[in-house]
Amino acid sequence: MTKKLSAVLLILSIIYLLIPETQEKKEKINDEEIRGIFVSYIELKEYIGGKSKEESESNIKYIIKNIKEEKLNTIYLQVRSHMDSIYESEIFPPSKNIILKDGTNYDVLKKFIEEGKKENIDIYAWINPYRIGNNIDENSKYYERVKNDIKLSNGNYYLNPASKKSTDLIIDGVEEIVKKYSVKGILFDDYFYPDTEIDVDNYNNSEKNISIEEYRLNNVSNMVLEVNKKIKSINKNILFGISPDGNIENNYNKEFADVKKWTQSDTYIDFIMPQIYYGFENETKPFENVLNEWNNMINKDKVNFQVALAFYKTGKEDTYAKSGKEEWLNNNDIIKREVLKIREKNYCEGFSLFRYDNLFNEEVMNEVTKKERLNLKEIM
Repeated sequence: MTKKLSAVLLILSIIYLLIPETQEKKEKINDEEIRGIFVSYIELKEYIGGKSKEESESNIKYIIKNIKEEKLNTIYLQVRSHMDSIYESEIFPPSKNIILKDGTNYDVLKKFIEEGKKENIDIYAWINPYRIGNNIDENSKYYERVKNDIKLSNGNYYLNPASKKSTDLIIDGVEEIVKKYSVKGILFDDYFYPDTEIDVDNYNNSEKNISIEEYRLNNVSNMVLEVNKKIKSINKNILFGISPDGNIENNYNKEFADVKKWTQSDTYIDFIMPQIYYGFENETKPFENVLNEWNNMINKDKVNFQVALAFYKTGKEDTYAKSGKEEWLNNNDIIKREVLKIREKNYCEGFSLFRYDNLFNEEVMNEVTKKERLNLKEIM
């Protein structure tokens, strides 16, 4: 009887091993390591605005060429930084950063996609969802839709995150891009709530069955959820991600971004790219500790993981690092060592550098920056 039982158990064990796991790891975004770089509205102003069309298009080719030669493979292109557009939009006015010397503009996003395809560079459309800036275009279509939901905060105007009209505008703006352009994905950055006054009236007029903190977290999460639903209803292959503050506490205390909820579910985002803009010697937030916090928090069956790195700090004093404030001045291999630490996390798919000019604009570089770049290239 014992032998028969043992034989049965052996057979069952073999069958169990042959059955595939029902809960697989989330499919990777890329087969190769993601090596990204941010191209912001500041670069657009520098290389597109005020130029002839021929010169600006040549600059886009040059940007792509530099990125390719540096062995990077992904661009996070800021297509809407201040309720504007660098693409053909029926909702948002053209960004002042792409107005050419003759006063005209063209579809800069389209040109980046065209040139990126030639070099196998993925293009993500990077959006700041709520920020308008210090000026409002009252003749624009977006203004007519949300003019009663715009608030002034610290000298800049923002959409009120508690407003359904604000959420609807953000969703429609993403829909417009996803329908018209073959981007790899959509990326939101870390600017959500600008202050703790913008939605007080909305909260006071609500049922108040939750705290105002929960109310705010829900407002942002509902927006994120609806954006992802809209993207997937159009094209399931287009990815949606967020690059939040690297300080997890700040996301809850300042931005009201519920990153724990988002990274425990596959319904909000496809990937998270925290801005871990710290050195190893940062007194309160050392890089390795923060990297581990994020790595341990994310449900890796649901959400992919990348890291944004602070190349802009190279060769500069890091005031907020306290006793580690001179780390970026005294070392020229910090980014290289951070990439190697990221690679130790088997699940982490890669990294992105903030931002283009800090790697390629000689006017903003110093000797430490140049050496950081060379040291990084050794492991690429």
